[in-house]
Amino acid sequence: TYTVELRDDMRQETQLLYSHVLKNNLSIMELLSADYSFINERLASHYQIKNVQGPEFRLVSLKSVQRRGILGHGSILTITSDPNRTSIVKRGKYVLENILGSPPPSPPPNMPSLENAGGESESLRERMIQHRSNVVCASCHEKMDPIGFALENYDAIGRFRLSDNGNKIDASGIRD
Repeated sequence: TYTVELRDDMRQETQLLYSHVLKNNLSIMELLSADYSFINERLASHYQIKNVQGPEFRLVSLKSVQRRGILGHGSILTITSDPNRTSIVKRGKYVLENILGSPPPSPPPNMPSLENAGGESESLRERMIQHRSNVVCASCHEKMDPIGFALENYDAIGRFRLSDNGNKIDASGIRD
């Protein structure tokens, strides 16, 4: 379902919200908390928002859906994912670097990847817990993971979901 056209719509949604905030002299916090966005029919369908028709972008209320500000935009959720799954680490790191201005430390060389931690049937949270059982890994993930877990209800291309691979998603930022 991810097409070039959808990618371009996601990008335009974020650009339009940013322009709206600037043009109307709104608080920069509006970028994070806006309960509205600028979407067209294709993006509304992707987000499962009803009653938006046509290719034109328009201001749409998000009060009845699980999506707020740029962290709920498909553009941000997609660039902070891997090609075939979400990435708690990339999402957490993105927020730390780009929003909070507090990047995490670089990982030491030769650290094991998440793909080598746990089994395929385990949830992403379970694999992350095993990955950071290494004390060196835990020191880096302590700041990133809670933020990334909070965005885990969005799949790799920004669709809202309640489960992943049959496992209920726990989007709490509480460290296990």
